[in-house]
Amino acid sequence: MRCRLAVILGAFGLFVAATAPLAAHHSFTAEFDASKPVLFKGTVTKMEWINPHVWIHMNVTRNGKTEEWMVEGGAPTVLFRRGFSKNSLAAGTQIVVDGYRAKDGTNKMNAREITFADGKKLFAGSEGTGAPR
Repeated sequence: MRCRLAVILGAFGLFVAATAPLAAHHSFTAEFDASKPVLFKGTVTKMEWINPHVWIHMNVTRNGKTEEWMVEGGAPTVLFRRGFSKNSLAAGTQIVVDGYRAKDGTNKMNAREITFADGKKLFAGSEGTGAPR
């Protein structure tokens, strides 16, 4: 009986551990609004190469005022396969980000495409999240 209970509790523990990271992930439509496209030129201040999404922090000047924005990109492994790395966006890099604004009105957006100063473009979004193509 004890052995059976240990197996059941062990299996339950593995299930909980395996599904925990899934709870942190979200679909595009849960947080971002496809009817609110944004296009910003700004300066990268920091890049966080974390799961489940890369976050780019940047300063954007609008109406003569500098605003801090958080830009969500795709998963690190997906971006890496596209030729992107932790060192692709150093602080001070000028970029243009095309994407969609957060539903809650905060200074967050989901990036679709990043354009570098030399004209090089990178699709930074995630596939299959419900985001517009």
